[in-house]
Amino acid sequence: MSSATMRAVQVVTAGAPFENVTIPIPEPGRGQVRVRVRACGVCGGENVPRLGLFGVTLPRVPGHEIAGDIDAVGPGVTAWQVGDRVGIGWHGSSCFTCGPCRQGDFTNCVNRTIVGLSYDGGYAEYTVAPQDALARIPEALTYEEAAPLMCAGITSFNALRNSGARAGDTVVIHGVGGLGHLAVQYSAKMGFRTIAVNRGRAKEDIARELGADEYIDSEAGGLGAAVERLGGADVVFSTVGSSPAQADLIQGLRPNGHLVIVASDHQPIEVSPDLLVFGRRKVSGWYSGHAKDSEEAMEFAALKGIRPLIETYKLEEAETAFQNMGKARYRNVLTF
Repeated sequence: MSSATMRAVQVVTAGAPFENVTIPIPEPGRGQVRVRVRACGVCGGENVPRLGLFGVTLPRVPGHEIAGDIDAVGPGVTAWQVGDRVGIGWHGSSCFTCGPCRQGDFTNCVNRTIVGLSYDGGYAEYTVAPQDALARIPEALTYEEAAPLMCAGITSFNALRNSGARAGDTVVIHGVGGLGHLAVQYSAKMGFRTIAVNRGRAKEDIARELGADEYIDSEAGGLGAAVERLGGADVVFSTVGSSPAQADLIQGLRPNGHLVIVASDHQPIEVSPDLLVFGRRKVSGWYSGHAKDSEEAMEFAALKGIRPLIETYKLEEAETAFQNMGKARYRNVLTF
C-alpha cells in the first residue's frame, strides 16, 4: 500500500451510518488498474455492504456506480492506459474459468467479484479494480452523467433489450424514479410505445418529457385493467418493489407478454396459473450485466441523448445523500 492517503467513506459496523475516514491510497496489482474517482452514484444496492449482507468483510468502501479516469496500471494490463475515462459497475470482474465464463456469459460467472462487496468501491478518491471490470465512457457523457448508468442505466438498457420487445411494441415502465426515469428514456429511444406508471399525477409531465406516450396513475384503480384499456402490454418492466402491483400488472399483458422484475419487496407474487398458461405469459427477473453491457448502455445513451436527472453531493455528504435517495429527482451522485 502507498504511504499517501485519501478521503473515503466506509461501512465500519453493519447497520450503522457511513463513516468519513482517511485511508491509504491503494496500489494496483497484476491485471489491475487504479481509477481516480470523479463521480459515484448513490444506489439502494449500497444496503448490501451497509447491512453486512452476503458475507461482506467490514470495513468496506461501498459504491458501484463509479466514473473516473485511470491514473495507474499494474503489470499485465493490456486493454487500458493512464488517462482513459472509465466506469465500473456491480460486476467487478470474471474468473474466465467456470462454465458460464467459458461460454461468454460473464453475468452468470459463478466466481465473479462484486464492486463494493468483494473489494472497495467508489465512495473514495481512488479505487483499484481488475481490468475486465472497466467500461469505456463516451466523450459525450460527463462523469456525473455516466455514474448512474453503471447500475440504473445498464439494468434498464439490458433488461429492455433482452425482454423480447420489438420496435412498435407496447412497453409499460412501472415506476418513474431513479431507475424508471432512465427506463422510460431507453424504452422510447428503442422505438417502443412507452406507457409510464407511477403513483399520482406529479410525475406525468416529466414522464412525457422523457418519452412516455401514455401515463397511468397507479392510485386511480386496477393497474392491469388500466393497461388493458390502452390495448395491453407486450412487456412490463417493473422498477417498483410491490408484489401486489406486479401481480396486477400481469393481467395487463397481451398473449406472449412478459413481466420483467428488477425490484422486490421480498414477498410472493400471487398470480393465477391460467393467466400464464392460456396466454403463454411469463414472469422473469433481471440483474445488471457485465462491463461490455455497461459500455453499450453508455454508448446508446450518448448516441440517443439519454441522460440521468441528478442531484450532486460532496463525498463527505454520503450519508445524507443515501438517506435522501427517496427524495431525489432522480439519482444522487457524489462528486469529487
